[in-house]
Amino acid sequence: MPKYKFSEIAFNITDKKMPEPGDEELYIGLEHLDSGSLRVTRWGSEVELVGQKLVMQKGDILFGRRNTYLRRAAIAPHDGIFSAHGMIFRPNTNVIDPDYFPFFISSDYFMDAAIRISVGSLSPTVNWKTLKELEFYLPDLNQQRHTAELLSAANETKEAYQDLLLKTDELVKSQFIELFGDPITNSKSLPMKALSEVASSRLGKMLDAKKQTGKYRYPYLANFNVQWFHFDFSTLNQMDFNEDDQVEFSLENGDLMVCEGGEVGRCAIWREEIEHCFFQKAVHRVRCDTTQILPEYLAWWFKFHSSYNGFEDIIGSKSTIAHLPGVKLKALQIPVPNIETQQVFVSFFEQLDKSKFELKQAIANISELMKSLIQQDFTN
Repeated sequence: MPKYKFSEIAFNITDKKMPEPGDEELYIGLEHLDSGSLRVTRWGSEVELVGQKLVMQKGDILFGRRNTYLRRAAIAPHDGIFSAHGMIFRPNTNVIDPDYFPFFISSDYFMDAAIRISVGSLSPTVNWKTLKELEFYLPDLNQQRHTAELLSAANETKEAYQDLLLKTDELVKSQFIELFGDPITNSKSLPMKALSEVASSRLGKMLDAKKQTGKYRYPYLANFNVQWFHFDFSTLNQMDFNEDDQVEFSLENGDLMVCEGGEVGRCAIWREEIEHCFFQKAVHRVRCDTTQILPEYLAWWFKFHSSYNGFEDIIGSKSTIAHLPGVKLKALQIPVPNIETQQVFVSFFEQLDKSKFELKQAIANISELMKSLIQQDFTN
């Protein structure tokens, strides 16, 4: 099986432009790319775009080179502009089939290699200078076309299930707005309170490699473990947490874990049964006073605000690495409805969540099948 440098497999498209009026409607940022999905289901920016953006064409592969561990790669659904924190790839059709190319980029074979060469601790990033030199084995074009046909069929089924997931989320959003109004404008004039008035918050422990003895080594949540409304435990790292740390950085059922950096505000509610699991500095623990606010309501408020502008109104311009420090988190102004109405929302959310669990299992099974299909091309 021949081996190629990545620069022989793909072209890195670096055409840029300053955004013009109207460009924001079709703009795609890293926040619009979903981990493990080749499809872009949302786009556009509610705020003025700052700085040069990459020029994309429909069918290009959009790759999230920042926070590569999130494994974000998708097919551009239209012409437009893309975040300069990403990369745009087009296939060299002399070497790789264009239908096979998206599945190659999203494969563990490629992603694992990209993650290994990422640099930076707070927001690991891939550089083209290093990426272009990586070498990959590729099957011949006939084998690629055969595999692409199988993968495309599986991916169509996967996307159909993903559509159902999106529709269930839309139902939850509709119910949220019906009960609480528009969370961005607070259209129902709900009482506003600082987050510190309704919840306690704590940033996790900083990882200091020099102080790791291994004597108190336990698993911990990192930024990439926290996804929207669920946790990804495919990689769960360990570090030292001494006896005092185990009190300070403990996790309790119902804790809302919020990403401090990366996709700011991404959060999930801790309901896991992993004993002695703690959390690292890139994650906030928000512990709600449930007589005032429920974590499910707060999680969806974070989701709305993230979808609105990625918390840019709070953290400032995304020209630098976005992060939400503890002082700004505590000062967040939250519309707080009465607890009875929140409980109605939670009951509705929990009912739909059972259906979502079954859909996610089906999607996971198809994803595993797709992984095995493409992995065969690199092991034969």
